[in-house]
Amino acid sequence: MSLRRDGLLLSMCACIGMAGVNSYAQVSVTTYHYDHYRTGWNSHETILTPAAVKSSSFGMLETVTVDDQVDAQPLYVANETITAGSYPGKHNVVYIATENNTIYAIDADSGTVLLNPNFGPPVPNPLGCKNNGPNVGVTSTPVIDPTANTMYAVFYTNDTTGPTYRIHALDLGSLTDKVTPQVVAASHTLNDGTAFNFNAKYQRQRPALLLANGSVYAGFGSFCDYSPNMSRGWLLGWETNSLTPLSANRLNDTQATSPNSFFLSSIWMSGFGLAADTSGNILFVTGNSDYSGTTYDGISDIEESVIKVSSDLTTLVDLFTPDNESYLDQNDDDFGAGGVMVLPNQRGKTAHMAVAAGKFGTMYLMNEDKLGGYSPLTNNVLGSYQVGACWCGESYFTDSKGVAHIVSSGGRSLEVWNLKLWPGASLTETKSAAIGGGQDGGFFTTISSNGTATPVIWAISRPTYGSGPIYLYAFNPATSGSSMTMLFSGVAGSWAVMSANANLVPVVANGKVFVASNKQLQIFGLKGRGTAP
Repeated sequence: MSLRRDGLLLSMCACIGMAGVNSYAQVSVTTYHYDHYRTGWNSHETILTPAAVKSSSFGMLETVTVDDQVDAQPLYVANETITAGSYPGKHNVVYIATENNTIYAIDADSGTVLLNPNFGPPVPNPLGCKNNGPNVGVTSTPVIDPTANTMYAVFYTNDTTGPTYRIHALDLGSLTDKVTPQVVAASHTLNDGTAFNFNAKYQRQRPALLLANGSVYAGFGSFCDYSPNMSRGWLLGWETNSLTPLSANRLNDTQATSPNSFFLSSIWMSGFGLAADTSGNILFVTGNSDYSGTTYDGISDIEESVIKVSSDLTTLVDLFTPDNESYLDQNDDDFGAGGVMVLPNQRGKTAHMAVAAGKFGTMYLMNEDKLGGYSPLTNNVLGSYQVGACWCGESYFTDSKGVAHIVSSGGRSLEVWNLKLWPGASLTETKSAAIGGGQDGGFFTTISSNGTATPVIWAISRPTYGSGPIYLYAFNPATSGSSMTMLFSGVAGSWAVMSANANLVPVVANGKVFVASNKQLQIFGLKGRGTAP
């Protein structure tokens, strides 16, 4: 049987699988940041305790070469049956998507490449934008439906007719198409009655995919801020069983004109995933629009905002826009440089909450049932907190005393915040730690723990110079005092393009840590241990 918390699947099988795969209490990580709230928390890690991570036994176990830069987070499926290639049978599999449009299935214990089909030539340097690598193929993190044994991924291919997006539904065992791939297309009516059509040449599919409500959702933005007269922020969806497009879509800027013919209101979030709340509503954050700072109206142009829409994409359910949205637009200080994380249900009078931060460095704690709307005079939120410039996203965990914590990672600082529920919801910073790195502000974290015990915060730094290394860090948030004990720091790959932020997320599962970067996957764990018990 299995216990499932959104994208985190805990397999409970009292047996030893084929090929030496031990399948006791194995965790599968099937979506970005572990679940569709995007908490980044794996609460089923029994092996990598703080003591184990700090020991000399923990380190890099395997390096696997792949064919291009990896921007997507690795995904992990325990005890998967591989049905094609040279290594059929049971394996613990880590799946990697590259900017060369290749999907890798890699044995998570040995590092053996099991499958690596390619799905077409990537698009080189779209519009001349340099904030990817030289190729754009698969940028967003795919999503896996373990029940259907299916991976959904969006590929960007350089077709003879021009750049084209396709969404695929791939069998996990063979990485072949289960249904005919769907070319991404859409149309939306602007406020003057004309039609605006999706054009793959000008749209960048960067946020991680979301699987919810029997649908797969993808967000689109721009390549840099180039061709802003042609690029706008889209939210699209497809039915999972057939890849039939949903009848409705979301266009964040439906204005027919703007002062500088500059539209955007993109969904990019530094690769953070679209989120879903307990009702199935979809949440995301938008970036800048016209640099005049005059086009926002909360209806036909919703830039610089947390937006919540219904699962069928027909209804704008709610939004929050900071009171300085005009300043953010004028200075390219995208709120949408970071993602929005939905908190699991809480016990206080505000049961549903969310947090988000962006380039300006303010993290907002919101009532997810009433996000706060927009006022030019005040932010109608639960609280505002300075965390540093955030091309990033938050994480969440609960400790052994039942206290919920939010982990922010703006600038070069990792901060742990206590969530206070009474008399009203608020945050108090309790611990911090600094990591190295360069590029723009912020980085990404995940949390591993054994239930609410033995938490470890994992982070990946960005490189400090051209073609520089990236580092994996581990911290113990249970350390007494205001600072955290560093448990581990080590090189975890390299990055070749300094203009392209390394928006990399560490994945922890079954005693292993997976870090994908430029043309490689590195696997960390306890030396000499073998597979998880």
